[in-house]
Amino acid sequence: MNETALQNKIRLAIAAPNVKMFRNNVGQIGGLSFGLCKGSSDLIGFTSKTITPEMVGQQVAIFTAIEVKTDKGKISPAQTKFIELVNRSGGIGAVVRSIDDAMDVLKT
Repeated sequence: MNETALQNKIRLAIAAPNVKMFRNNVGQIGGLSFGLCKGSSDLIGFTSKTITPEMVGQQVAIFTAIEVKTDKGKISPAQTKFIELVNRSGGIGAVVRSIDDAMDVLKT
């Protein structure tokens, strides 16, 4: 299965009321850059969670970045740095290679 097909299957599998993910195309055409930033993940969005006793019942959106790779796909240094930045900043960032990986990351 190629990366695009895997990504589409993952997007369908992780669909849940508390998870909102969007396809993030990154690239450049003739000097014009598009997408979030170089190295940003394939799927960008948020995971909504209930937090802390004093905020019982409230929801918080946690920035979520999922980089989809096939079993043989390689992660670029820029992608690694982006995932590390997301995690250091309190978000959810991960590289996934299967639907099960994605489900584990999001715990849906």
